[in-house]
Parts: sequence; C-alpha cells; structure tokens
Amino acid sequence: MNKQIYNLLLADDDEDDCDFFKEALDELTLPTNLVTVNDGVELMNYLDINSSDNLPNILFLDLNMPRKNGHECLKEIREIDTLKNLPVAIFSTSLDTEIVDLMYEKGATYYIRKPGDFSKLKKVIENALITASKNNFKQPIRANFVLQP
Repeated sequence: MNKQIYNLLLADDDEDDCDFFKEALDELTLPTNLVTVNDGVELMNYLDINSSDNLPNILFLDLNMPRKNGHECLKEIREIDTLKNLPVAIFSTSLDTEIVDLMYEKGATYYIRKPGDFSKLKKVIENALITASKNNFKQPIRANFVLQP
C-alpha cells in the first residue's frame, strides 16, 4: 500500500507552539514532512519561492504573527493564482465566532483551535490531515469547518 506523505507548512511565531506541533507529528503514524516559518513575511516569501512546484499539501496558519498576520496572509494567498487553491487550516488560540466566520468567508479550508493538551493536539492534527485528504483538501460546509480533537 502506498501511503501519502503529507507535506505540511506551519506558520507560527511562537517557538513553543512550533516545537509542540513537531513533537505531535513525530508521534503520529501518518508520514509527514514539516517546514516552519515564523511570521507572515517569511511565509509569503516561502510560498513565492515554492509556488511553482513545491507547495505543501496544507498550510497551518496562526492568525497572530508579527510583520504580517494570518488575516493578511490568507487574503494574499487567495488573490494569487498559483496559491488560491492552497489548503489553509487556521491554527489559532481564539475560537471567536466572528473570526471563525470571517476566516470561512475569506476561504480558509479549516479552523482549528490550538489545544493546550498534547494528546488533543495529536488528535486534531491527525483529524485535520485525514479529513482534508478525504475532502480533497477543499473547504467543507460551514458546519464542518471547525475541527475538534
């Protein structure tokens, strides 16, 4: 059986959150490759350089980052032809309904509230990858937009 390797991109300025994410991936049975960037400017530069042939299967995007936040990055991503179909999972500590609704309207693929618990983080990442893969990495209906562990 040929297992898909998930190429992931994590945009998050919090070093502890990045380490937590990497450790969770290491414990999953799904094969993954992870690249991290630490702010929105770095993210957009990375996507620009890799837009022709090396895009991730999914981008996990923190909303609160320096230099360029996740809102600005998502808007830009959806306006660039080579990136507009890139699956983007918002990965944020907030679960404010207005923000969730706005991210859905702006074209995010999924919304994930960062769990503080390591086992929940593993579950929600695995759930995101499996669910996104089953959906061909397309945005679901609004009721299925927020992923839970």
